[in-house]
Amino acid sequence: MKVLVIEDQPAAAVQLLGVLKSLGHEAEHARHPAEAWVPLKYGGYRAVVGDWRMPGVSGLDLCRMIRANGGDYIYIILLSATPITRESRAAAFAAGVDDFIAKPIEPEELGVRLHVAERILRLTGHVTQLESFLLVCSYCRKIRDDRDSWLEIDAYLNKRQGTKFTHGICPGCYDREMISQMRELNFEPPPESKAGPPGS
Repeated sequence: MKVLVIEDQPAAAVQLLGVLKSLGHEAEHARHPAEAWVPLKYGGYRAVVGDWRMPGVSGLDLCRMIRANGGDYIYIILLSATPITRESRAAAFAAGVDDFIAKPIEPEELGVRLHVAERILRLTGHVTQLESFLLVCSYCRKIRDDRDSWLEIDAYLNKRQGTKFTHGICPGCYDREMISQMRELNFEPPPESKAGPPGS
C-alpha cells in the first residue's frame, strides 16, 4: 500500500519509513502538512501516518483538510507522544481520524493497524463500485433511486443533478414510430429534409 509519512523530526521519519518498508509498504516522507498537501492530492496515497502535533498545521487540521477535499478515501493514522484522553480521542474522530498509535511505535502494532486499513479501503472500494451502478428496469427503462422509487430517467437525473430536459425525436424513432402514426392520421410524412426530424 502507498503510505505518506508526515513527520517533522528527521530521525523519527527515517525510523518510520524503515518500518513501513520492512512491512512491505511503499512509503514516502513529507516534513509537515503543507509539504504533504500536493502529494496527497495527486500522488495516489491510500494511507497517511502522521504526527498529531506538528508546527503550524496540526495532524487534526490536516485530517479536516483531507476529508473536506473529498476524492478517494485516505486512511489516516495519527501518532501521539502524549497520553490520549477521552477528549482528544473525541476530537480526533470528529476530525475524521481513523486510528491513532502512541509513540514510541511498535512495528508489529503498526503492521496490524495497516492491515486493517487495507481491508477497510478494499471494502470501501467495493461499496463505491456498487454505488456507481444504476438499476434500470429491463422493460420500461425506469431507474430505481436510493429510496426504492422507480423514476423516469429525466426525473431521476433532475432529482440527483438538477438536470433540465427538452425532448426531441431521434432519426430511428422518427422512421419507426412517427411516420406510421402520421399515416394512420392520414397525414403524408414530409419528404426527408436536411434538418431531419424534430430534435435531431
